[in-house]
Amino acid sequence: MSCVRIPILMYHQIDVAPPKGTPLRGLVVSPGTFSRHMWLMYFLGYQGLSMGALMPYLRGEKQGKVFGITFDDGYQNNFHHALPVLRRLRFSSTCYAVAARVGQSNIWDLDQGIGQVPLMDKAQLQAWIDAGQEVGSHTSHHVDLTACDPQNLVLEVDGSRRLLEAMVRQPGGVQHFCYPYGRLHAASLDRTAQAAYASATTTQRGRVQVPIRGGALTLPRVLVSRSTTWVHLLLKCFTDYEDRRGSQI
Repeated sequence: MSCVRIPILMYHQIDVAPPKGTPLRGLVVSPGTFSRHMWLMYFLGYQGLSMGALMPYLRGEKQGKVFGITFDDGYQNNFHHALPVLRRLRFSSTCYAVAARVGQSNIWDLDQGIGQVPLMDKAQLQAWIDAGQEVGSHTSHHVDLTACDPQNLVLEVDGSRRLLEAMVRQPGGVQHFCYPYGRLHAASLDRTAQAAYASATTTQRGRVQVPIRGGALTLPRVLVSRSTTWVHLLLKCFTDYEDRRGSQI
């Protein structure tokens, strides 16, 4: 029996590239590149799905030509540049918002010298949902969970859900989580399980083996960067290219 693997694409910003030499510049994918990625998958007969819509496929309850689409941090440029493409193709996706920073900027990047970029505000997050997309949690303050004490773990993991659910109306509430920086340990994994999230994604590179074994709280994803061409995307999604990387960013 052949092994079925489903890719969950991991994007961050969809925007024009910042100046050369800017830290993490590679995580800013141009609007044109993003559009080409989505149209390529569409013409190949694949449907892009949010984590909520993807879960039955990951559990092996449904079969089909599907892939996951996720955006970390909740940048406004996702709303402006990615959403129109997603709507046109009738794809859904999950945006992991930093709950206590909604409507602000990526201040967690200041110490790395990364420029400040606006994050979606409450109205934009609601419009995102109303357009058929999904909002998940990326903690309250985008912290390294492995450095949190038990009290702060509750604030970041459980509290972020409460904050987001107080801001937006989403069927079923906020059910999906993403670990900032991809960092997790036994305590943060246990906290995420106790918070009863339906899934949690990491920055571990690779595709998800179907059906999921060992739960859905340490899901790997396919890294998509500024330099990911359509050929490169095909390798990442349909070969073991990304599975063999298995490293974190």
